[in-house]
Amino acid sequence: MNERVVIIPTYNEKENIERIIRYVFQLEPKFDILIIEDNSPDGTGAIVESLQKEFPQLHMIRREGKLGLGTAYITGFKWALQNGYNYIFEMDADFSHNPDDLVRLYNACKEGNDMAIGSRYVTGVNVVNWPMGRVLMSYFASKYVRFITGMKINDATAGFVCYTRKVLETINLDRIRFKGYAFQIEMKFTAWTLGFKLKEIPIIFTDRTLGTSKMSGGIFNEAFWGVITMKLRSFSKKHQRQA
Repeated sequence: MNERVVIIPTYNEKENIERIIRYVFQLEPKFDILIIEDNSPDGTGAIVESLQKEFPQLHMIRREGKLGLGTAYITGFKWALQNGYNYIFEMDADFSHNPDDLVRLYNACKEGNDMAIGSRYVTGVNVVNWPMGRVLMSYFASKYVRFITGMKINDATAGFVCYTRKVLETINLDRIRFKGYAFQIEMKFTAWTLGFKLKEIPIIFTDRTLGTSKMSGGIFNEAFWGVITMKLRSFSKKHQRQA
């Protein structure tokens, strides 16, 4: 069985989903894909189902509705662990993350890192086609997270990540609380506080050209207040290791 699986949450991604699936499946080394499909009304799930007939390494979990990015990934992480994968990836469906960089993230973990992060800000600001206001908000959000938590990560909200199996086995996934941007921060912060080795890999992030962004002001609010809550919580108790 393949030891690598890419988790891709989807909601209304009919313009992108077939292209991203076919692109990932032509990479070397080979990657399996798990789609977490939140009952998209545009028919994304039906497209994935049709492709499953062609690609046995394509898997899908359907959920009842739009339940949040964090819960989508937690669902995917648990499935990946149950199915024996050793390298578990997060990636967007809209090509904002270059699928070619999956190989670079994988190699970083193979070289001894526990978690590899596709970073927009480790070598400056590598974002294409975002409005300047959104670039500044994202960039300074990561600076804010670094200041509050002490975590030496330049892109704390990054959603392009490779986890080794031992990281996800050690984190108590049922204690991860946040659903939006704060979920990405909480996963990195938890891995860091548990002593895992996190490595940032520079990437170029290109905003989607097809489909609609799922970003909202509420996501940023959760991240802002969530970081403070998360840091305060870390003083009183640690995330429990799984048995």
